Amino acid sequence: MTIFGNALILLCAFVAMEIFSGLFHKYLMHGILWRIHKTHHQKGKGYFELNDLFSFSFGVIATAFVLRGAAEFDWRFWVGCGIIAYGLVYFVVHDVFIHRRLRWIEKSNLRYLQALRRAHKAHHAYTDKEPGEEYGLLWIGKKYWR
Repeated sequence: MTIFGNALILLCAFVAMEIFSGLFHKYLMHGILWRIHKTHHQKGKGYFELNDLFSFSFGVIATAFVLRGAAEFDWRFWVGCGIIAYGLVYFVVHDVFIHRRLRWIEKSNLRYLQALRRAHKAHHAYTDKEPGEEYGLLWIGKKYWR
């Protein structure tokens, strides 16, 4: 496969992760997996939370793809790299920028990042399973761009 083809697979996996994680968050994490995810919505939690198991699980899946495809650098390798790239963006945007679990980025003047923070704050305005809004990470509604 060409470099363009591999990059396309990686990009498609990255975009698929945004779609998948938004749906997973809305229907499973705020559904049958709420007992685990609610630790992320509670105030006064410690540095680690039970909800971190989701990130760990996705990391294991991504690593499995990379390892299975590494011998020939086939599509599995590039899918795994796309999932890992999404995980890295998720970590920086969600854990570092939005929740400030590490104090690397305090604030930003970029309109998009401000909108992301507003959307996530709206999501966390709900401390129960339902109702809710803005389940995705990178793709957010127009109303947060004010």
